[in-house]
Amino acid sequence: MHPYTRMRSDEGFSILEVLVAIAVLSVALVGLAQLFALSRRANASAKNTTFASLLAQQKMEQLRGLTWGFDTLGLPLTDTTTNLAVVPESATGGVGLTPSPAGSLGRNVDGYCDYVDRNGNVLGGCASPNASASYIRRWSIEPLPSNPNNTIALQVLVTANVSRAAANPDLSAAPRLPNDAWVVSVKTRKAS
Repeated sequence: MHPYTRMRSDEGFSILEVLVAIAVLSVALVGLAQLFALSRRANASAKNTTFASLLAQQKMEQLRGLTWGFDTLGLPLTDTTTNLAVVPESATGGVGLTPSPAGSLGRNVDGYCDYVDRNGNVLGGCASPNASASYIRRWSIEPLPSNPNNTIALQVLVTANVSRAAANPDLSAAPRLPNDAWVVSVKTRKAS
């Protein structure tokens, strides 16, 4: 056996091998750190979107629970007084299922919005925003053109309490931003 080909047990790593190993390990750790930061942002965004979706669904259930039907004589019955901007909801002082003004999803309109804190507690209507409000819930009620007396479209938009005008000045073109929740439903009068 040739003396240069046999391996001696007391040989270690050269400094070059150690530097290459450290460089490979450093690149891997930097990539892992970036991946960790990206996943943390994605998880925070998913949490906010999920919470907004739950708040939107909660408001939609309140709207769908209001009276929209016929009485025993066959005359239309519509709740036009329930206040959904307070907890517990009040039978008076609100607009119920009264059709909303145009653009009520893009701006705060009394009777068609409320504020919610980061724990899901409703802080009241739109007269004055509360400093602890984390979300704004806006809703619209629009009669369907094909059957305006008996069918309404309900929309709920939940967004973070930030300046939407700075992020998207043309709310009519795209009223939904990242982490927003937008729920749409249709309600039709049914004879009992």
